[in-house]
Formats: sequence, structure tokens, C-alpha cells
Amino acid sequence: MTMPSQGIKPAIAPPTLWICEHCDTVYRRRKLARGEVARCLRCDAILARHHSIGVRGMLALVITAMIAFVQANIWPIVTLGLNGQLISATLWGCIMMMWREHAEVVAVIAALTLFFFPIIKMGFLFWILAYARLRRRAPGFRWIMVMLYRLGPWTMSEVFVLGALVAIVKAHMYFEVQPNAGIFAYGVLMLIITAFSSIDVRRFWDLTEETPA
Repeated sequence: MTMPSQGIKPAIAPPTLWICEHCDTVYRRRKLARGEVARCLRCDAILARHHSIGVRGMLALVITAMIAFVQANIWPIVTLGLNGQLISATLWGCIMMMWREHAEVVAVIAALTLFFFPIIKMGFLFWILAYARLRRRAPGFRWIMVMLYRLGPWTMSEVFVLGALVAIVKAHMYFEVQPNAGIFAYGVLMLIITAFSSIDVRRFWDLTEETPA
């Protein structure tokens, strides 16, 4: 048996292939048309989507989302009125109120899913895209890509917006309810997150190149 030379590196799958992450079926990659989605023939999982947004467009979306996120957390979400008294509440005000009312678990989950996880994800995306403009991989690229994959299901701003709208409608039967700028900023953030959710972050592996040591 011929032993491989120590100087030869193991072969790496070329970027001309798609590998299904669910059943490991291998396909030859091809260019997708606008709106086209490639699916696995064995398990029907999504292999890739056509993306019309480039790196600069994605970076602009992330920056816009970060601005909307800051505004959503600074401005009050809703103002409640009862017997002439008005009370305005921000997201962190609601979280602190839940903590003081001994709902610590709910307060921690809300803080993680509505504040910490989204801001960490946006920070990671900004870091990667800032280098991807130059077709380079940012420092810590591999670890950040793993974290982006794990954080994906835990950013729930859109769930919060829908729940807040339902609560506003129901509270209107008992209080004078006035939506504030914070809820609209969260609405804008929800639209941006929805637009960004259709982008497969695995593209960054193909859009960037390994920086030589």
C-alpha cells in the first residue's frame, strides 16, 4: 500500500458541489435563476436559494437593523392611560417589572431572545460582512459561523411584535392605549429580520477566501 506524503493535505470538497446537511446526498452545483430554490431529491431539504442581494446590500440591511434595534429599545413601546394617569413602558421597563413581580424565568428569557441574542447576531453579521466586502474571512470566521447557526432560532423579535399587537388590542378594552414609536421601530426591525431570514449565511463560505497565515 502506498502511503501519502506528509506534505500533501487531505482533499477538500470543491465549491462546485452541494451536500445536503440532512442526508449527506451530494449534488453538482449550478447557478440558480431568480426565485429558484434547490431541494434535495431524497429528503426534500433546501440546498440553496437564489439571492439577489450582494454583500454590500446585506451589510446595509444589518446596519439598518442595528439602528432600528437601538431605537426600539430606547423609545417607549406603549402608553397606557387610566383615570387621567399615563404610564409609558419600554422593553427593559417591562423586563424589570417582570423581574420585580418574581417572574424571573420569563424576564431572563425575554431579555435573551429580545435583546442579547439579536444584538449578538447583528454584531457577528456586521463583523463578517465588513471583511466579506474585500472577499476576506474575518478573524474567528469559523467559530462565528457556528454561533450564527445556533443563534438563528432564538431571535424572536417578530414573535414579540405580534404578541405586543395582540396585547394592545385586548388592553384597549380596559385602558386608553396609545402605541409609541418603540413598537413601530420593532415593526421595522421585524421586516428587516424577515428579509434577512431568506438569506443563507452559508453563502459566506463561498463569498470569502481564507486569509493566508
